[in-house]
Amino acid sequence: MPRFFKNMITAAFLLAAGAIFAQNDPVLFTVSGHPVTVSEFKYIYSKTNQEKADFSEQSLRDYLDLYTKFKLKVQKARDMRLDTVPSLKNELDGYRRTLANSYLIDKEVTDKLVRETYDRTLQDVDISHIFTACDRNAKAADTLRAYNRAMAWYKMVKGGTAFEKLAADSSEDKSAKDNKGNIGFITAMLPDGYYAMEKAIYASKPGEIRVVRTNSGYHVVKVNGFRPARGEVEVSQILVRKGDTEEKNAKQRMRIDSAYALLQSGGKWEGIVTRYSEDKVSVSKGGYIGFFGINRYQRPFEDAAFALEKDGDISKPVETSIGWHIIQRKSRRPVPAFETAKRALTERVKRDSRSEVAKQSMIARIKKENNFKDFPRTLDDWAAKQTDSVFLTFKWKPDLSKPQTPLMRFNDKTYTIADFEDYCARSGRDRMRGAGMPLRETVDKLYKNWSDETAMQYEESQLDRKYPEFKSLMREYEEGILLFEALKLNVWDKANTDSAGLQNYFNVNLSQKYKWDERARITLYTLKTNDPKVLSEIREYAAKNPSAKVIEKFNKKEGEVLTVIEKLYEKGKFKDLGNLWKAGDLTDAKTDAGTKTATFYKIEEILPPTPKTLSEARGYAVADYQDFLEKQWVEDLRKQYPVKVNEDVLKSLIKK
Repeated sequence: MPRFFKNMITAAFLLAAGAIFAQNDPVLFTVSGHPVTVSEFKYIYSKTNQEKADFSEQSLRDYLDLYTKFKLKVQKARDMRLDTVPSLKNELDGYRRTLANSYLIDKEVTDKLVRETYDRTLQDVDISHIFTACDRNAKAADTLRAYNRAMAWYKMVKGGTAFEKLAADSSEDKSAKDNKGNIGFITAMLPDGYYAMEKAIYASKPGEIRVVRTNSGYHVVKVNGFRPARGEVEVSQILVRKGDTEEKNAKQRMRIDSAYALLQSGGKWEGIVTRYSEDKVSVSKGGYIGFFGINRYQRPFEDAAFALEKDGDISKPVETSIGWHIIQRKSRRPVPAFETAKRALTERVKRDSRSEVAKQSMIARIKKENNFKDFPRTLDDWAAKQTDSVFLTFKWKPDLSKPQTPLMRFNDKTYTIADFEDYCARSGRDRMRGAGMPLRETVDKLYKNWSDETAMQYEESQLDRKYPEFKSLMREYEEGILLFEALKLNVWDKANTDSAGLQNYFNVNLSQKYKWDERARITLYTLKTNDPKVLSEIREYAAKNPSAKVIEKFNKKEGEVLTVIEKLYEKGKFKDLGNLWKAGDLTDAKTDAGTKTATFYKIEEILPPTPKTLSEARGYAVADYQDFLEKQWVEDLRKQYPVKVNEDVLKSLIKK
């Protein structure tokens, strides 16, 4: 088919798809021709109103009024070109990067890993292994040697050699000589560095054998079987420790049997714990050792504890390497529901290196889906031109000619040598850290990090299309920034700086709105003595005279006896007065033996309720003036930007 006709068909399809989408997401209202769809309105209406979003006609119309006002202000902000202000653009870019990272990592990596891990915790897996040690950072030759050894074991087992015998004879796990390689039941999540083993065993069927590498080395792993996860059991115990001779062991065995017999005949648990148990940690707590899951204690102890069927059940004496135990079940709890376990699992997953493994898997998926192509020969030629003495030092600088030779491509977007050199310049610390290693090794690490980062950035640019909620959050944040800045310029700053306008608005609209309640003019007398005679004399004189006369009488030339401070307090706002509220009232005196001072208050006069001045009510007045200016501004915006509401669409949203 000629390309022209292909393009025509594609265009027709896109137009049809657009028409279908428009039908599914009709326009609710427009502001100066700019549409607001039903999906946008429903998203913000539901998010804002939460459980009160009942979609009643009154609720919808009230919120529609609020949202149209919001959109009017945003439209004005765009016309003021506030969306081009560098500081606002930088803030929005920063938010987008943070949100995009959350979507990419949390939704595609963390959320999936948490779900995967939880699903695995629902089963315990019985495994055996044959192990050869090999550190993750071992030299290539040592790694190859360990790998070949593990593969040789694998082939022997597949060829018919008994797994148990090979484990006992060859495994570097010291316990294998006794357990023949059988680790027993384990459950997710395995320790950090063992994710590959976890993936392998949970993907296997009973009897299946695989070779896996962990941080410790290579393992030939055999899955023996699965069972429903045991969860956790809460227990108390009586412990009688083993002796160091056969004779002492026999006595200790008789001791635990005596304790069990007493329990069987109705003896009280706490008393028998106190009398018989040799576990110094738990004996004072009635033998209580709390909750535990699998692999916490030795297998006989674990099996006996989980075999108890009911709370309060008691086991027969159980032997372990340290002695004999009688176990009492307190309670048992299964693996919790996903929503209960999710938070703790999420924190563990984020700390685990499996997150990086999953991230690399995601990056590989991004590259595959977006037709990633790189040009290794171009990288080879570029790397060959670099020298250790320059590239691995602070002296290196990108080529000023900015070479445009393609180095990698995502779909139709090409990244050049110049782009890679810019990255190398930004990553100076990683580049110079390569000193002492082969230069090409450093180049390859930088290239991988750059291609991974670019893949993430490319995927971020597609998030608006992939995640409608991401698009909504970005729009919400961007419009919030614009609204804030527009309000600041048109309302808030004006209200704070327009002194004449504020005063005029206050005189006309607020002069009687804010009033003082009854107030008392109160004098605080502080005496620099606690002499009862002087205090009594001053209080008696102060009761009948104003403070000025009191000071004149008692502060003689030889020294200041007292100080006076006057303040106004509204009724009920000064607790030191108690129930006093009459001119001439004096509070009881308070004396301080340490400082040798005395204080008391006197109510000089009671002032009737009076209106507050602008300076006294400024905070409230400015807020009122801002509301006035904002309403005035919105009315002007309504005239400037016509709002058209589609009533049929609005009515289709009404549920009651």
